Amino acid sequence: MAGAGLAGALLATLLAQRGWQVDVYEKRGDLRELGYERGRSINLALAERGRHALRQADADDAVMEQTVMMRGRMVHFADGHLDLQRYGRDDSEVIWSVHRGELNEVLLNIAERAGARIHFHHRLDSVDFDARIARFGDDRNDTVREIHFESLVGADGAGSSLRQAMAGVCELGERSEFLGHSYKELEIPPGPDGGFQIEPNALHIWPRGRYMCIALPNDEGTFTVTLFLPNESNGATVPGFDTITNGEQARAFFDRDFPDASRLIPNLEHDFDHNPTGVLGTLYLDRWHLDDRAVLIGDAAHAMVPFHGQGMNCAFEDCVSLANHLLQTADRGEAFAGFQTERLPNARAIQQMALENYLEMRDHVDNDDYLLQRELGNRLAARHPDRFLPRYSMVSFTHLPYAMALERGDIQHALLVELTRGRASLDGLDWDVADALVEARLPSLPEEL
Repeated sequence: MAGAGLAGALLATLLAQRGWQVDVYEKRGDLRELGYERGRSINLALAERGRHALRQADADDAVMEQTVMMRGRMVHFADGHLDLQRYGRDDSEVIWSVHRGELNEVLLNIAERAGARIHFHHRLDSVDFDARIARFGDDRNDTVREIHFESLVGADGAGSSLRQAMAGVCELGERSEFLGHSYKELEIPPGPDGGFQIEPNALHIWPRGRYMCIALPNDEGTFTVTLFLPNESNGATVPGFDTITNGEQARAFFDRDFPDASRLIPNLEHDFDHNPTGVLGTLYLDRWHLDDRAVLIGDAAHAMVPFHGQGMNCAFEDCVSLANHLLQTADRGEAFAGFQTERLPNARAIQQMALENYLEMRDHVDNDDYLLQRELGNRLAARHPDRFLPRYSMVSFTHLPYAMALERGDIQHALLVELTRGRASLDGLDWDVADALVEARLPSLPEEL
């Protein structure tokens, strides 16, 4: 397997537990010894799909010790007032903030205990698929190791070397679409007492139309702050990374547009100048496997923008699916094909929903029409729990296939728009008509969510 990140470590555990011999080759050093590189990671939001996968690997308890509960979005309006928009009905429907580095450490330890062998400083350089030989380079001493393999799994991220090698021998239908927006990571440190400086059990969001800032809690009392801006500004009203180019300019921008956040980020200038600017894009492939010789999972197959918090959760679902398909048949080519058939349409669905959620987060969460539709959606969910479930809930709190969540979500959104058109409130709404529309347009939800 190439890649000992989150998906690679989890899949290695699942396969080793099932009796497979698993060797994982990672181009970087062991982060448990070297530490995790700051500035390149948006914090991760662990949802039910991801936790379900962790339970299969007996990893959920250890991971949850590193998490902080987030009940909903704490919206910081431009006029300074706050509003907590809950993700679910109550504290049984929440998501969990977890630091990527801490999570990776836990999963590496569990993978090794399960019997997986992890080889660090091994960069995949080339693959001879006919001879089934993979060549790994070590930058420390400029050596190359040839490894014979039965099957290769690419868990090596959006810049996958295995995907590049596969593309040299078969057509994958690869295409990338970049968002035209990028991000910069900053940090809110703990307060003088070592505790959180703002509400810890929420994802904080400062929506400002074409751009936004978010903050996710970490278990040591810090917040990882992420600024999202267009790459190119649009006049005086919409800033971009082309006009905010250094820490001094960033501080002035925060003082103007995010003043309550600015006061909490003492090292803003340093972090802005020294942390890299991350790119945002979506990777599409039409083919994820090469017969029984190689298969791609996670970001290597379907990288997505982070705005639904589902990249990791989707990758973890990939791991469970692939492990199950391998358990069901001794024909690895058949298993890889079945895995792709099951997961590709669901990956496409969450990629689309992630892009749509960016618009919702930056443009709509402080919008009156959105808030009214959200109120109506919650009311209909209470009246029809067997039929109407907000799309966010389907994605984050159930195991419904992403493709089903997308389809039902589109139907529900059209219904909400129709019922709220021209309204400033739900006063006077004909609930008999609303109930009839729900029953006519939405079939009953599956019993097993």
